[in-house]
Amino acid sequence: MSAPFDRIILGDVVTGAGVLNDAYVAVRGETIAAIGQGEPPPAAGTDDHRGRFILPGLVDGHMHTSSAIGWDGIEGATRSAAAGGVTTCVDMPYDVPRSVTDAGILAEKIGWVERLAHVDMALYGTITKSGGVDAIAGLAAGGISAFKLSTYEYDPVRFPRIDHPTMQAAFAEIARTGLPVAVHNEDQELVERLTEEARAAGRTEPIMHCRTRPPLAETMADLEIFEIGLATGAHVHIAHSSLARGFAIARTFRGMGMQATGEACIQYLCMTEADIVRLGGRGKCNPPFRTAEEVERMWECLLAGEIAYVSTDHAPWPVERKTASDIFACGAGLIGLQSFAPLFYTLLAERGLPVSLMATYCAERSARLHGLFPKKGTIAVGADCDLAVLERGDFVFDETAIQDRPELRWSPYHGRRMRARVAATYLRGTLVWDGQTVLARPGSGRFMRRQASP
Repeated sequence: MSAPFDRIILGDVVTGAGVLNDAYVAVRGETIAAIGQGEPPPAAGTDDHRGRFILPGLVDGHMHTSSAIGWDGIEGATRSAAAGGVTTCVDMPYDVPRSVTDAGILAEKIGWVERLAHVDMALYGTITKSGGVDAIAGLAAGGISAFKLSTYEYDPVRFPRIDHPTMQAAFAEIARTGLPVAVHNEDQELVERLTEEARAAGRTEPIMHCRTRPPLAETMADLEIFEIGLATGAHVHIAHSSLARGFAIARTFRGMGMQATGEACIQYLCMTEADIVRLGGRGKCNPPFRTAEEVERMWECLLAGEIAYVSTDHAPWPVERKTASDIFACGAGLIGLQSFAPLFYTLLAERGLPVSLMATYCAERSARLHGLFPKKGTIAVGADCDLAVLERGDFVFDETAIQDRPELRWSPYHGRRMRARVAATYLRGTLVWDGQTVLARPGSGRFMRRQASP
């Protein structure tokens, strides 16, 4: 007689509601078939993780695989994700050499995902600097999870600033699709003027990255994007708020009847201005690190339920792009996929907060906003069996263990003491990380079409 389940996974099962101690997850095919406590049912195989936390595989709602080396970057980034307990990556559209600005480019990128990805991926779409509004409906029909626009220009083709009239037209068209539109939220004029003044004064040391991108640059951008959203009916999402005030602004606009949300990247919950002074270019990201007091206010927002979800904004620039003495010459972005799960657990443990917050903010909420729930982001019967297994203990994060290309094996968290490590990762019921080795192969991951409205 054949066993009723393909695999039983034993451990302390974590959901947003709490922890089931001495529990099991039963797998049939690629999905969760049963969850329980006590004596497990028979199965063809059993994986014993008793004493460890079993969480839903993390859903990183904001990361960049292809900003530095193009779509080839999908392979290494998703290998690192598997080692970090991230089973679904939601990838930004600002790729080299072309952003995902129409259905044809989207289809091409999906092909690369299906060939190279080690974990599942959902994709953002964007528009060209001008004349791109007509492509919005095709991108939505192609299965993207959200749109991404910017109020700040890094490159006129790859990462353009969208002017207010075009943004208004785009928001109105995006509203018709029902998809959210995330926006990079920094005011171009203010940042450029402050940067010019700093350079003219010879002030190019690391702290000047923070001084030339002050809180006002963020909040000015927040207000304009929500005002346009209110006028057009779009669901507008702050792609990354480093400020508690960003979430307060979103709450104000929700009170006016619009869908207004924002996410916090994990660095804004732990890194401060002192860290960019210590790290130099390796600590440069946009928006920049804020004060220790602001970090505390960010945690207040999270505990109050104001934050949509927590992400990494993983942006894997080669290390040589992060080491210039002139902070303005360094690339902006942090490597963070493989450190995501151990770091967020550590931050919770250091504050005496429950691990269930990790299931909520790093899996369920991001899956919901991106239309992937309940297939992704939860431990529930019928969901994909995507799991991250955390072993508690005293560990030190070592950047040399990052499962990506050699030039991308650096981390702002190198040497940080962690209270957990990722002991195993399961993707749709298959073990893809055993704590030492990525067992997945390129093409193990799939493109995840958006399934539902947030």
